[in-house]
Amino acid sequence: MAEVFKSSGFKDPINRDVVEFNDKGVTFRVNKLIGGTDSFVFYGDISGVEIDNGLFFSTIRIIPRARPEIIIKNFTRGDARQIKELILTRVPTLGSSAV
Repeated sequence: MAEVFKSSGFKDPINRDVVEFNDKGVTFRVNKLIGGTDSFVFYGDISGVEIDNGLFFSTIRIIPRARPEIIIKNFTRGDARQIKELILTRVPTLGSSAV
């Protein structure tokens, strides 16, 4: 069963970013007014996860090994922490060291 997180609809109810976990990796859907991007990253290809906390919402930066970083915005602080923890527990080389 896939775990799915959606960014807050409070700041931007139309263009919500989505993070979807499955057995092999994570799909990041970054929606824009016109179009957007879907990026799938295998757990083994993730070299780091960073969270920038704002007053109410957080921005998550996923750092893949051989691609540009993926930025997803407007997640609650709790969802951002949970996304980071899920990624770190599933990435083979990052498991115990927080990035």
